[in-house]
Amino acid sequence: MSADPRHHLGRLGERIAAEHLERRGFVVLARNYRTRWGELDIVAHDGERTVFCEVKTRRLGSSSTPLEGFREAQQQRVRKMAVGWLQEHPDRPHTAELRFDAVGVTIDATGRLAALEHLEGVF
Repeated sequence: MSADPRHHLGRLGERIAAEHLERRGFVVLARNYRTRWGELDIVAHDGERTVFCEVKTRRLGSSSTPLEGFREAQQQRVRKMAVGWLQEHPDRPHTAELRFDAVGVTIDATGRLAALEHLEGVF
């Protein structure tokens, strides 16, 4: 694991987001799935839908909120990565719906969750 504090913060946010999805009844199928276009943060399903979830994490007091950094270009990359994941995992649960969510996680100075915003079907 990288010694970069941003890397640690991002992984913490992804863990918190995965736990949030699990509490909501999702099973996490993949985390940090690497593709040639980048990394899918979380792929999950709840029996009815497969969700590709982008996670953005910030420290409390940052100049921007977590989801402000999620732009159209990144949405396009997440779509490409999702297609790649679906093609590479024919044994996955097949669901009637594919959805793209975004989860914004804010962490306080002690490393605890300060806020979590989950936007369903955001793009």
